[in-house]
Order: sequence, then C-alpha cells, then structure tokens
Amino acid sequence: MHNFQDLVEITAKLRSPEGCPWDREQTHESLKKHLREECEEVCEAIDHQDMDNLCEELGDVLFQVMIHSQIAAERGDFTIGDVVEGVCQKMVRRHPWVFGDMKLASVEEGKELWKKIKEEEKEGKKK
Repeated sequence: MHNFQDLVEITAKLRSPEGCPWDREQTHESLKKHLREECEEVCEAIDHQDMDNLCEELGDVLFQVMIHSQIAAERGDFTIGDVVEGVCQKMVRRHPWVFGDMKLASVEEGKELWKKIKEEEKEGKKK
C-alpha cells in the first residue's frame, strides 16, 4: 500500500527530466482549469452519493495539490511540507474549543468564533 511519501516521490518523478513530458510542462496557470474540473467532479460525486467515485475524485484533487506544490518547490516558493504545516496550524488555531480550554455552547457559537478568528488573521496579514 502506498503512503503520502510515495505520493511526494511519484509527483517529483513525474516532473523530473525522466518523467512525463506533459507533467513537466505544466504551470500553476495551465493547471487552473484542471483543478476546477477536479473540484467539480468531487461535487458531482457527492451529489450522486457515489462514494467510490468520490474517493477517486478526491485523489485527483489531492494530486492537483501535489503538483502545484511540486512546481512551487522547484521554484523555491514553498513545499508540500509547508502546505501541510500551514493547514495544520490553521486548523488548530481556528478550533480553540477542540485544541484549547474553551468550551462551546452551540454549533452556531463555533461558526461565529471561526469567522472572528479568520477575520483577525486577515487583518494581521494586512499589517
């Protein structure tokens, strides 16, 4: 069975000089339409409650994340490790009722707190 590290290595190999000519020539810009299509296919699988297809389409979206991250790594912008680290930090930061001492009274309170934290993050980035 393959694991995440295998996916990292497969993606790098596809983009390498010994890899696939199509994958090597892709850019963030050229892949935008494919990312949109794959996301739409995920939504269609959900609409049809087709779990086998949903699993496959989520894999296709994950590969889009991988190839964009590989392109960024080649350019020295960021790596898939940075993407994973960033989303982990964000989820922990935006869920203080799960990863901290806070208690929620309702789902609605959680939604409001999420929005507030997200707004604070955006304000912090503007400074």
